[in-house]
Amino acid sequence: MPGTRMHAIDSTLSLQPHHDGSPAYVTGPSVPSLGDVLRLRLLVPEGAATPVSVWLRSLRDGEPHLEPAGEVCGGATRVFFEATLPMVNPVQRYRWYLQYRDTEGVHHYRWLNAAGLHRRDVPDAFDFRVHAGHGTLDWVKESIMYQVFPDRFANSGAEKPTAGWMVGCDWDTEVQGSGADTSRQFYGGDLPGIQDKLDHLVSLGATVLYLTPIFPAASNHRYDASSFDVVDPLLGGDAALVSLVASAHARGLRVVGDLTTNHTGAGHHWFVDAYKNPGAPTGEYYYFNADNSDYEAWLGVPSLPKLNWNSAALRERFILAEGSVAVRWLKEPFNLDGWRIDVGNMTGRRGSDDLNHEVARMLRQRIEEVKPGAMLLAESTSDAAHDVPGDGWQGVVSYSNFTRPLWQWLAKDPDPEAFKWFFGLPQPGPARIDAADFVATHREMAAGFSWEVRLASANALDTHDTARAASHTIDGGQEIAACAQFTFPGIPLVFAGDEFGLHGFNGEDSRTPMPWGQPEKWGKDLRPLYAELAALRTNHRALVDGSLRWIVAEENLLVYLREHATGSVLCVLARGVVPETNLGHAVRLAGKPGDVLTSVGEAPVLVVNGTGELRVSASGPGASLHRSTANVAWT
Repeated sequence: MPGTRMHAIDSTLSLQPHHDGSPAYVTGPSVPSLGDVLRLRLLVPEGAATPVSVWLRSLRDGEPHLEPAGEVCGGATRVFFEATLPMVNPVQRYRWYLQYRDTEGVHHYRWLNAAGLHRRDVPDAFDFRVHAGHGTLDWVKESIMYQVFPDRFANSGAEKPTAGWMVGCDWDTEVQGSGADTSRQFYGGDLPGIQDKLDHLVSLGATVLYLTPIFPAASNHRYDASSFDVVDPLLGGDAALVSLVASAHARGLRVVGDLTTNHTGAGHHWFVDAYKNPGAPTGEYYYFNADNSDYEAWLGVPSLPKLNWNSAALRERFILAEGSVAVRWLKEPFNLDGWRIDVGNMTGRRGSDDLNHEVARMLRQRIEEVKPGAMLLAESTSDAAHDVPGDGWQGVVSYSNFTRPLWQWLAKDPDPEAFKWFFGLPQPGPARIDAADFVATHREMAAGFSWEVRLASANALDTHDTARAASHTIDGGQEIAACAQFTFPGIPLVFAGDEFGLHGFNGEDSRTPMPWGQPEKWGKDLRPLYAELAALRTNHRALVDGSLRWIVAEENLLVYLREHATGSVLCVLARGVVPETNLGHAVRLAGKPGDVLTSVGEAPVLVVNGTGELRVSASGPGASLHRSTANVAWT
């Protein structure tokens, strides 16, 4: 294509026009309503070619509408284009259309949507979007979550009853990882033990304790609940939960529970009453055959019968009634602060039934009536974009736009003899990708989220359902990944043991009991790093709701900017050696190049050349965070 500046726009991230849903680029009511008008801005960075014309394309009642955008003052080094967006529909979609003229006078056109800049027509699926009528409280978006698997976190030493499913294990015994007894191994962690360790969470900077299920069950993971009416006596019972939540609240910690809206256990009294009993009232809660002798189970696992959300009685008992499952535990005396919904992507879905959005909306509305501002996150094991239209789940715990691509970028060479399964794929570990593919994957997988949903979604390095990041990434990879986790839009979700650099080759193996006071079992003591990253996120608003603008994504190097009117943060991540790379004038540091907010590993080196351009290099894996002077305040 003629014109070097046009070529630079296509090939250089830092020179591409930028927009996202952050306050830096969208102004209007914090919770827009139908009929409101928003002001949107498009940034043309310093050194980039300026479009001769820009239009905002929005979908209004399904029909495209183009509105010219006007050029507004952006200071001496940058240009903004501005347009208005009326909220015509509950989910308002839009993208930008740009016209350029090259050095030979030829016109060229580009689309900019949430997946990036394009020289071709693009589908509406990747449009930017704004939701009307449903906001999420700041405390949710400001959260730093710490996940606890109760059986493996801490044992108070209290005497406990026994159950027939148990295979008793000593706390120092290695977790099996695979085999017939993995779900039956019992180590004796309990809620009083967690309460005794709350100061540990506070020291790491956590603001939310997330507990995997606490209801009685026939397994250590308790996703096969036998009742939703009581806390498992093995964990200390109802009184232990009341005490734990009160103690957490006294320390400024909120507590979120884990709820299975997709299934119960086969031992649940609703199911037991109805199995092979066609006249039982609770039979309609499940997908039974005519005589209730056979039933639909989650992924065919007989111990997990699937709930049938066509049942009005189930909706009443689970969500709508005053003493329903979802409501009761949010109220006195328990006072949970919200729910994480297990396999939220499968809830209400079975064959021709697709009630997922209906159930999510019902649950959101009901818990906000009972406890305004309560957290409601749904687990999604795949592309979650179609499940978050804004009026149901506030956000998702999703592996697709953060965890998986980050592991792939930081992947070490896989061990061919290792456990041959990675996030549902038949391979022994993540297949390595370069930085450009990481950015492309992240953008596409997050494109279907509004900015509000992105900020309310959780970014995990690993969880109780995955291997540990330390086991599958390069040496120092977990530290680099943690820097990304605390600097990306969304809620950092830290799985207990990450701060000790624990390893685990699969989900079961990652549930190793916490090795309190046993540093010989730690991979690395990362407590200072997690505490520092949490403090940075708390003290720099840019890391909560600042814009995310990509600067460089080349092989071993990722550079991005979180921009906010109160101050911006430059994030530099290197997975290996990086030859000196020119960032141009895209970023200006607030201090000297050697001034860092924090760094890990072989920290990338920043220098400013004689013309004021910023350059970066790295001698090995590492990361560094810096203050930036980028100012995106509205005029």
